[in-house]
Amino acid sequence: MRLRFLFLLCLIIALSACSETKESQGQEQIKETEATVPEETIPMETEVEQSKIADVPEVLPQYKINPKNFNIEPISDAPDHVILLTIDDAPDQHALEMAKTLKELNVNAIFFVNGHFLQSAEQEAVLKEIHDMGFLIGNHTMHHKNLKNLSTEEQSKEIVELNDLVEKIIGERPKFFRAPHGVNTDYSRQVVADEKMVLMNWSYGYDFMKDYMSKEALTDIMINTELLHKGANLLMHDRKWTNEALKDIVISLENKGYQAADPKLIETIK
Repeated sequence: MRLRFLFLLCLIIALSACSETKESQGQEQIKETEATVPEETIPMETEVEQSKIADVPEVLPQYKINPKNFNIEPISDAPDHVILLTIDDAPDQHALEMAKTLKELNVNAIFFVNGHFLQSAEQEAVLKEIHDMGFLIGNHTMHHKNLKNLSTEEQSKEIVELNDLVEKIIGERPKFFRAPHGVNTDYSRQVVADEKMVLMNWSYGYDFMKDYMSKEALTDIMINTELLHKGANLLMHDRKWTNEALKDIVISLENKGYQAADPKLIETIK
């Protein structure tokens, strides 16, 4: 009996040692397998994000705004027989239809907006639709007041408050600023610079004058004025007669050899 007991005890010890050896070998194999997987083959989230960013080509500016006359000027060898289309006082009543007309004609423009036209969900939706169609949104102040008649605090509020509102609606701040009536002050210029916007006025515009408040008269003056030239910055507004004339104006300009520059190719402030 004693010999049998010792035999069984030795057998149990041997089997236990064998099991531990196999378990140890298995763990070592797992560790060895893990060690053979190179860390660089495991994509990190930041690396994936950076890769996506790297895949988006940077669009270099082809034009710049001349701060003295507000013409659009080519950088390097960009085509120079261009004009810039801009539409102020949007989105009042016709801006969305004007944007659709421009989209059909495959031309772009800057829509300069006023905050008092962005006071309802419907108006905000119109602005977002215009932006989603590919048009740039510019700052034309909250209430279209003459900045020269306002205090510095009021001027700042007119500009910055609208930038905040536009950003809330479309997800980005305006890159261009045009003062109501084209009137700037030293202080408003500084606010515009602090907000990293390009200051802009215009070369010519007529749709706010009584003699040109019809489709025919406005079309004629916009394409036959002596002020039309390469790089001209064309001022138009969200108006019934301008909406009616817009298609003819663009086509007539093209027939005269002018192309509407894409505002997204204009140099902005980083």
